Amino acid sequence: MAKAVRISKVLAIVTVVLTISAIGGIASMLAVYLIQIQKNPPTPPPTIVSTTAFPTGPPPTMRLPQNVFPVSYRIHLQPYLYAAPSNTTKQSFVFTGNSTVIIKCVETTKSIFLQSKDLNVTSVTVYDSISGDDLVESYQLHDGESNFLEIQLKDILYGNESFYEVFTAFEGELMDDLTGLYVSTYTEDDEQRFLAASQMQPTDARKVFPCFDEPAMKAEFNITVIHRDGTTALSNSQLYTEKYVEIDGDKWVVTEFHPTEKMSTYLLALTVSGFKSKQSPTDNRIKTWARPDAVDAGYADYAAETAAEVLKYYENLFKEKYPLAKLDQVAIPDFSAGAMENWGLVTYRETALLYEEGVSSTSDKEWITTVIAHELAHQWFGNLVTMKWWNDVWLNEGFATYFSYLGVDAVKPDWNVEDLLFIEDVQSALEVDSLNTSHPLSSPEADIDSPSEITELFDSITYSKGAAVLRMLSNHLGEEVFLNGIRNYLQEFKFRNAEYKDLWRCLQQAVDAANKHDKVEEMMRTWTEQVGYPVITINTITSEVSQQHFLLNQTTGHDLAWHVPVRLMKSGKPDILSDLLREKGPVPKPVYSTTGDEWLLANVNRTGYYRVNYNTENWNRLLLQLESDLEAIPPINRGQLIDDAFNLARAKLVNVTLALDTTKYLLNDTEYIPWESALQNLEYFILMFDRSEVYGPMQAYLQKQVLPLYDYYQNFTENASVPVSHTDQYNQINAVSVACSNGITKCIDLSKSLFQLWIDNDTNIIPANLKSTIYCSAIAAGEEEEWEFAWEKFQSATSATERDKLRYALSCTTKIWLLNRYLQYTLDPDKIKKMDAVSTINYIAKNVAGQSLAWDFVRAQWNYITQEYGAGIMHIGALIDGVTQRFSTDFELQQLKQFQKDNGAEFAYPDRALEQAIERTEANIKWVKENKDIVLDWFRRESQVL
Repeated sequence: MAKAVRISKVLAIVTVVLTISAIGGIASMLAVYLIQIQKNPPTPPPTIVSTTAFPTGPPPTMRLPQNVFPVSYRIHLQPYLYAAPSNTTKQSFVFTGNSTVIIKCVETTKSIFLQSKDLNVTSVTVYDSISGDDLVESYQLHDGESNFLEIQLKDILYGNESFYEVFTAFEGELMDDLTGLYVSTYTEDDEQRFLAASQMQPTDARKVFPCFDEPAMKAEFNITVIHRDGTTALSNSQLYTEKYVEIDGDKWVVTEFHPTEKMSTYLLALTVSGFKSKQSPTDNRIKTWARPDAVDAGYADYAAETAAEVLKYYENLFKEKYPLAKLDQVAIPDFSAGAMENWGLVTYRETALLYEEGVSSTSDKEWITTVIAHELAHQWFGNLVTMKWWNDVWLNEGFATYFSYLGVDAVKPDWNVEDLLFIEDVQSALEVDSLNTSHPLSSPEADIDSPSEITELFDSITYSKGAAVLRMLSNHLGEEVFLNGIRNYLQEFKFRNAEYKDLWRCLQQAVDAANKHDKVEEMMRTWTEQVGYPVITINTITSEVSQQHFLLNQTTGHDLAWHVPVRLMKSGKPDILSDLLREKGPVPKPVYSTTGDEWLLANVNRTGYYRVNYNTENWNRLLLQLESDLEAIPPINRGQLIDDAFNLARAKLVNVTLALDTTKYLLNDTEYIPWESALQNLEYFILMFDRSEVYGPMQAYLQKQVLPLYDYYQNFTENASVPVSHTDQYNQINAVSVACSNGITKCIDLSKSLFQLWIDNDTNIIPANLKSTIYCSAIAAGEEEEWEFAWEKFQSATSATERDKLRYALSCTTKIWLLNRYLQYTLDPDKIKKMDAVSTINYIAKNVAGQSLAWDFVRAQWNYITQEYGAGIMHIGALIDGVTQRFSTDFELQQLKQFQKDNGAEFAYPDRALEQAIERTEANIKWVKENKDIVLDWFRRESQVL
């Protein structure tokens, strides 16, 4: 057991006292400490803040993030090609460059995204505008259609509107793909010449320099071009300085341009060439550039004069001066589109700019005038005011198309081209827009994302329907009110971006100022946000009117209604009545009723974008009027009645015999618009039946109908003279074309004799207007000799318009082996230029002898075709449309669906065109089965010569 511990009494007392004293001291110290804490609180330790997680990798869509915006670019480009390489020089199809873009940061980010395609980016630097530090941690180019160049940063950019500089150095290849910065060629003094040209719309500025390649990312551009001695560089703005330098022993020119106005990347333009220019005689701002021999020959004179007249007209019409100091027009030998509206440097195909007296036809002259007017209208609509996103591209193209007719009419009033809008734009738009696979003018922004989806929008809906609905709105509001609204729009949004609702608001301001009661947005959203258009059905007996979505292949689920401005006239009554139909109906309206033998005609002068159907009694009265006194109905409406009847028959809303009956009166009509409308619609019957027994009686009927028209123009044709009227010149071409293609002997003999005279004497006396028709007829009736002669002339022709006429005519031969060889030529750019390959294949497909050849060729060469032509604005969709126009059998439908299955997923761009071709083929099959016997009986009966 353990020992016990004992403590003395004194020691115990002392210990207790000391303990109490210690406790008291501690309490006192604690009280003092608490008082001091309250007086001087200590600094707390730092709180740990959680790190913001910035997203990595590309954005979820193909749209650029909205965290930084470009303010200005400074771009240096150096294309290395020689314009006229000698035997001792080695041609170089490369370019190098660098770009410094000042950006403004509006949202905190740790990365910057630009777009770059087919460029080798060799250096990227991001400078802080204050410290000058390089902020780049890494950069990479992402695969896929987005073309994102992602720059990851070391430090955060704060969204306080601070500025930074993004520098990129890069190099690229000057290819012949007609996109970005590319190479074009021509011949001068029997030697090949080269030039560099650009085409950046819609998404190919990124092929020239890394950039923010979206239309709303507007910026100022400072361009410097280093180019070979002996060449001239052009860009959007005026020349600032030009100096000569020596680089690696070679002489170069450094051309610096003034800063541009604030604009979108797709409008940037550049050419480097040995071209010459023609100064406009009345406007020193305008120069027209082309091959030196073309300028020396005077081929640029007409364009130089016309551009000055049109520009002056637009400045007065819009009450807004052209804002740039200069306007260059350039004729590019290789160019994908018809033209491109680059601000201050408009580029064209040669056939759209160069006019050669005696070689260029009336239609060539009208085309040149129209294209110039279209591109100059873009200087306001598209350049000065730009759509925010491509889903509203009709704000550019629809406006330019509509105002081009006004521009041409201002400088060529005797042409009456405003009437031709119905033939050249409205009918084609109505046909495409009657398919389920059409699209609205203004698609939802989210639906248009990728470059291929953007390119698909450059179609007849955007251009032609856009123009048609603007014409309809102008007629409904009154031209002056409409123009005042347009002027409001230009004034408010110049140098900025807009969307279609901004347009409606500006137009509404003009309506309100005029004390009118129209609700612009309420009306127009039915035409821009909805797909398609209505057919108005009028019963003149019950006075009921209704509307429904017009579709060639009617399906359920299209419960749409439009606000339809209807203009009416009645027999014997000159007054034009107006109505605005909002309801689907049927609704009774007394204005639509008639009495006795009176007829009613709706959509006077076809100012409305819709079709009209009537009760049988009114149709019959209209047809009787045409046969008894056709002048009582305006020419445009004669054409409209034919066009509506044929399309209503295709949709099974009227009998096909009614449609055919509308052409019977043409024996007595010499006006162009009704004839052209009939021929465009009868072309469908030819495509459906020229491989069947229907074609013989159809040809006989066409011979019977066209013979009086051919005789009407015979003196002009045989004496190589030209009718005075612009439209009469066109109808003379129709008369000769229909007569020759349908076997009228005297027409074919005339063609053969004129062509043979050219072969024998090397003397071409064929009138310019009739060249395409005569060439085609002679080659179709001829043998290998005629084809080879035309091919030789095509190769040696220096005129682009003459080359185009011969290129078309070569497709007219009926010799299968020649057509096969011609198809193979489209694979060789030295024989058929890349820009002409698609249209050449389509020409061959239009020839019944070449239809199946062209389809087999396209399928066999699809990979090549999509690689060579799929990236640009050259519509592959147009190729699909062209080679399938005749499809009307179950076997062809099966082939088309198999083609889509095999290729559609690999190449996104022609998807809509394939869907439309399938839908059209299905409708064709059904229509032919239902109507073939009826059509055969009708043509047999009506082709009998009485």
